[in-house]
Amino acid sequence: MSDSAVEDRPVDPRRYFESVARERSDIAARDPVCLYLETTNRCNLPCTTCPRTFEELEPAANMSWDLFRSIVDQYPKISRVVLHGIGEPLMVPHLPRMIKYLKERGTYVLFNTNGTLLNERRGRDLIASGLNELRVSLDAAEPVAFKAVRGKDAFDRIVRNVREFRALQKSLAAEKPRVSLWLTGLKETIGQLPAFVDLAAAIDVPEVHLQRMVFFPDGQGLSRADQSLFEQADPREEELIRAAEARAQQHGILFDASGATEPGTSLKRAGDKRPWSLCTRPWTLMYFTAHGRALPCCIAPFSMRGYDAFTLGNATQESLRDIWNGEQYRAFRAGLLGDAPPPACANCGLRWSL
Repeated sequence: MSDSAVEDRPVDPRRYFESVARERSDIAARDPVCLYLETTNRCNLPCTTCPRTFEELEPAANMSWDLFRSIVDQYPKISRVVLHGIGEPLMVPHLPRMIKYLKERGTYVLFNTNGTLLNERRGRDLIASGLNELRVSLDAAEPVAFKAVRGKDAFDRIVRNVREFRALQKSLAAEKPRVSLWLTGLKETIGQLPAFVDLAAAIDVPEVHLQRMVFFPDGQGLSRADQSLFEQADPREEELIRAAEARAQQHGILFDASGATEPGTSLKRAGDKRPWSLCTRPWTLMYFTAHGRALPCCIAPFSMRGYDAFTLGNATQESLRDIWNGEQYRAFRAGLLGDAPPPACANCGLRWSL
């Protein structure tokens, strides 16, 4: 099979994760299939649901080209790379170069953006790079709610940018990247979900995703337990989800939740008394911050304050293979399989999505 065929059909996550779940131990028997690379920890929006708004997790930086290459060259046949973490990837000048470098080896590449910097030049660069997915985190259907969540009055600019990007794609007959709009499920914004689907249709975006909110126990801003819909959605909110599904069907838009879960189901607990034990992330992916710090997954920065409690290695000092089955990773996996999980995972599956 050619590289081009491989990159458009990445590993089937459900089937792969099921097989990994059956063979888990403290040692990972397989190499990771996915890398999360925090191309920057800098951002131009003070979102009220993001931990970086309230604390400096690491010194502000873009991931250097040398560190990026050092990481990805150690797993040259990696199936999937996600180029975001705590930060806005379009702030990175060499982002298109990173994407092209990965596409040359047939990797499936995507990232989330707030869309504020998606001008024509960047749009052309992303299309030329071969990017597979562009996920726009918009979180609202109108300016007032957007500012409450995102902290700045940038709604109209983002909508214009996305509309113009989709028009650019059509003018170039460019099928990639797949473009989607994302809304975090908050008590504050769930009422806008049907209109959010309508907005996607109006600006020619074919996919809408409802994302479960992640929050600290002592969350600040809108990142608080009382704003979460998880296991708290009332009949009115459930009806809003059904209405959004109906609108999506009318518009011919794909509507689901993060992880390709049905939106209503994504807000309910699976019923397992040890939900953390269902996780396969420490056996399937590696996450690196802009400075090279290895974390267990993209949810970890939202689960606890500070990184020290769940740092599993450093790519500037160790090889990825040494980190992957090193002492810290093995201890982390062992805890996840037991009754006393690592603190960062203790509420995973309770407060947020697996």
